[in-house]
Amino acid sequence: MRLDNYTVGSYTPGATYSQQLLWYFIGSPLVESYWLPISSIKVSILRLFGASIGKGVNIKPGVRIKFPWRLTIGNHVWIGENTWIDNLATVVIENHVCLSQGVYLCTGNHDWNHPNFQLIPAPIHIQESSWIAAKSVIGPGVTIGRGAVLALGSVTGRSLEANIIYSGNPAQPIKKRTEWEDVVSRTAKNE
Repeated sequence: MRLDNYTVGSYTPGATYSQQLLWYFIGSPLVESYWLPISSIKVSILRLFGASIGKGVNIKPGVRIKFPWRLTIGNHVWIGENTWIDNLATVVIENHVCLSQGVYLCTGNHDWNHPNFQLIPAPIHIQESSWIAAKSVIGPGVTIGRGAVLALGSVTGRSLEANIIYSGNPAQPIKKRTEWEDVVSRTAKNE
């Protein structure tokens, strides 16, 4: 490969240059800050920069987000310390999802067969009631099925089925999340 010939091709960050600069120098440092532990302020800043965020979202200190205008977060989502949402492409996080400490969501890769190391962005979609445990990594183009669990330190570059617990690198199915289905069924009947 020839990195001196690298270009992003037709890819664009999806915002004006001035919006990007404001995010990098003001918005991002405030959201990432440990000096500003108030989640509601971080949510307001993200919304100001184009993120779509529901109610009851909890964002811990140290959270990094590449482009808030490519981020959709549902209701009652928890995002743990030092999570990095590297969203060159769209990231959708549905309701009641927990991203534990140090999770990395990577929406961009490169074509190692292309002579100029071409950029390949692809979205990530994490469906409702999923748990991405601490230090886990999710690659580009992955959908995490409803209620799936990606265990501590696991890595996936492929989509995960609903209601299954996965572990390892690469993540492999461990068992079905049957108890969870029963709780969700009982809760849905009471709502």
